[in-house]
Amino acid sequence: MTFTKVQKSKAYFSRFQVKLRRRREGRTDYRQRKRLCTQDKNKYQSPKYRLVVRFTNKFVICQIAYSLIDGDRILAQATSAELERYGLSVGLKNYAAAYCTGLLVARRLLKKVGLDDVYEGNTEVDAEVISCEVGKKTYYVDEVDEDKRPFRALLDVGCRATTTGCRIFGALKGAADGGLDVPHSEKRFPGYDRDAKEYDADMHRERIFGGHVGEYMEYLEEEDNTKYKEQFAGYLAEGIEADGLEELYEEVHEKMREDPSPAEKKSFSPDKSFKRKAKLSHAERKARVQAKKDAKNAELEADEE
Repeated sequence: MTFTKVQKSKAYFSRFQVKLRRRREGRTDYRQRKRLCTQDKNKYQSPKYRLVVRFTNKFVICQIAYSLIDGDRILAQATSAELERYGLSVGLKNYAAAYCTGLLVARRLLKKVGLDDVYEGNTEVDAEVISCEVGKKTYYVDEVDEDKRPFRALLDVGCRATTTGCRIFGALKGAADGGLDVPHSEKRFPGYDRDAKEYDADMHRERIFGGHVGEYMEYLEEEDNTKYKEQFAGYLAEGIEADGLEELYEEVHEKMREDPSPAEKKSFSPDKSFKRKAKLSHAERKARVQAKKDAKNAELEADEE
């Protein structure tokens, strides 16, 4: 019999501390959250705002949030499901849709706090990083107003991997072009070459206007027409072609700038005609089982005769 050293003794397990629930579920990176939420004491509890970007199976969600001791508060939010109001009903989770959602939440928030006229953002989408310095501080807007500073929000990516060209940075770029002051650089945008340390803004602009989707549509139409009709059935039903994607997204951007306000909530009235069946008593259940047995026995007797 070999000797096995006990690696984790009783003393280890008696001192073991279970990680927080959301950490165990893989939903919250608390190391990141602490640095995004903690504020300097000399700022007297002024909140630290976050641009929260999340992806579901079908949509993009962007929120402007800040934390209090009893939980987070949401100042403004937008989802790509709302883009149908502005003329975009397909491709609600790609890079271009993430940009549109970021732009929408930025314009919605600035309108709510009364800064939409002061900070209009970048109306001509050229995918360049915009910043200016006032004193010793860098602001990621065109120009800083003398009376009102821009609304600053820090990007909150959650547990997503921040790889170069990730859709999260599409939402960030949309919010920055919408007039929010979100600290960033071009190093994670599509078109940045890490080896050459060069940034191709035209490639990023192509992504913003769905150029990569258009290229794949054209490729698939030539190579495999059956798969093209199957994969882009939603686009074909709406009459959207590869050539018209840029014009479509330009129209969506304009409409969002004109009216970023959320849609009116529809009143919900539940269907009260449905009634749940009453639960059977013990005697009723036994009688039901006995009736089934009697019916089966009668059927077997009839077969034997």
